[in-house]
Amino acid sequence: MPPVDPPSAASLSVITARHCKRAYLDRAVPRGVLADVLLAAGHAPSGRNIQPWRVSVVSGGTLEVVVRALREALDRGEPARPDVVDRVPRLDPVAEERARDAADGLQRIRGTEPDSRTGRALLRDNLGFYGAPAALVCHLPGNAVAGTFLELGLFVQNVMLGLVAHGLGSCPQFSVARYAHVLHRTLDIDRGRLIVCTLAVGYPDEKAPVNRFVPRRAHLEEYIRWHH
Repeated sequence: MPPVDPPSAASLSVITARHCKRAYLDRAVPRGVLADVLLAAGHAPSGRNIQPWRVSVVSGGTLEVVVRALREALDRGEPARPDVVDRVPRLDPVAEERARDAADGLQRIRGTEPDSRTGRALLRDNLGFYGAPAALVCHLPGNAVAGTFLELGLFVQNVMLGLVAHGLGSCPQFSVARYAHVLHRTLDIDRGRLIVCTLAVGYPDEKAPVNRFVPRRAHLEEYIRWHH
């Protein structure tokens, strides 16, 4: 095997280039590209090398079936039935301000107002994976604990960065995972598995204003303490 060049500082640009994409071109994602990204992402660390992550890759006609089922569940007024909880009941003031700023920024760039009708329309857009040509459904064993979720997070981050390296975009979504019962049924995912999140995946439409929105990131001093 030929020697592998060590990563350079330029690799950091892949990390900083990643942000959520919510509009996609009508262009299929080659299966080989997804396979390469997912294979590389599998190098994420996990305790005792258990590699607990599993992914259902959805595209084409099956994706259309899934989107239709999700939106029909919404239209019937079915309550969300997530497998996991994705956030704490109450955020601290700093986190609350960040969340509010991000939501307000998205609404401004979309030219929408925060009313119930708009919220429903945005949820329908979410449940359609923002028109992406592919989606990933990420799930864990039913006995997953905090460390297992950390391991999945490391894997998912690898996936998102790998997609950026291939000129692709993504958007991680819990809004879709809230309808886990629909995903279990339409994709025949074992009911014993925990659906944690989905990713919309595709070639981003960079002309879409929504794809130019990047929420403010915290300054280093806001989350780092140096010990000398």
